[in-house]
Amino acid sequence: MAKVNLRKVVKKYGALQVVHGIDLEIDDNEFVVLVGPSGCGKSTTLRMIAGLEAISDGEISIGERVVNDLPPRNRNISMVFQNYALYPHMTVRENLGFSLKIAKRPQEEIDRAVEAAAQILSLSEYMDRKPGALSGGQRQRVAMGRAIVRHPDVFLFDEPLSNLDAKLRTQMRTEIKKLHQKVKSTIVYVTHDQVEAMTLADRIVIMRDGHIEQVGTPLEVFETPANTFVATFIGSPPMNLLAGRVADGEIAIEGGPQIAVPDPFSGKVVNGQEVILGFRSDNLMPAGHAMPMEGGFTEFDMKVDLSEPLGTETLLFGSLAGKEVQAKMLNPRPVSDGEELRFQLDLTRCHLFDANSQQSLR
Repeated sequence: MAKVNLRKVVKKYGALQVVHGIDLEIDDNEFVVLVGPSGCGKSTTLRMIAGLEAISDGEISIGERVVNDLPPRNRNISMVFQNYALYPHMTVRENLGFSLKIAKRPQEEIDRAVEAAAQILSLSEYMDRKPGALSGGQRQRVAMGRAIVRHPDVFLFDEPLSNLDAKLRTQMRTEIKKLHQKVKSTIVYVTHDQVEAMTLADRIVIMRDGHIEQVGTPLEVFETPANTFVATFIGSPPMNLLAGRVADGEIAIEGGPQIAVPDPFSGKVVNGQEVILGFRSDNLMPAGHAMPMEGGFTEFDMKVDLSEPLGTETLLFGSLAGKEVQAKMLNPRPVSDGEELRFQLDLTRCHLFDANSQQSLR
């Protein structure tokens, strides 16, 4: 397996620049997920690593080799696409071994590699079927098996689960995680689904408009977002954001309550500074419907516009300072639309961002 390094990588289509000088180091055997909204440059970046797109500037290396000018077949990578790209007239066995057959490997080696891949992905009972007789999840496993038999330095996944239904996506996430544990490989994975990113990645690379906004473990990007974009992109529901102004140790929310500046930020703001207070729904709960907070919280009243019972918890939608705010009730009871409740906000879990730069003040 191999490290992957991107140094000042740029991609232009004529006058249009879609990737802006990104730097990224991916360690050997690391599972890195590129995530971001449509058009952020994540798939283009993956295709540049694969050699399917030429880079406009910068350098890409796989292992110890700079691969800028190498064609895809010489980079020792395997790519899994969202549309499976299987040969419909071939059996599973033939699909799995096709790349090795083209490379004129001995039949004994092909058989051994195909059987090993089939064992890893639980495909043994489907070897004589053609893709049309397989489910979507089984076809995706065949696509992954075809990548495995080549023993590549790096696996590249381009939104491989986007064509599957919700239940199958959950199952295939588990399959891909198990695959990584078994083959001990370097994986670069692209998705627009932040749940996939959080559950699969060793590290997440969050992209927007051809720039990298933050790189970190799933826990790091969730608990310490670098800016408001990351704060609202990672996590479901997204983080609540309220604009305010600092005044004597408090944040005056326009049209809303006065909220104490959270302790981690108390020495990093000045009177009159415009800020954005961020907090997740898990940290805003009706009084008496959560674990008692040991200080470090504030209370205010808020009318509930809508509630969504989810079994063990209920998601509450209210309005504060003219903005929709989401909260959670962990010990659910029926809540009427329009009912006013007393809420507790855990200040120890709040975030503060500069209103102008949108960057975290942590």
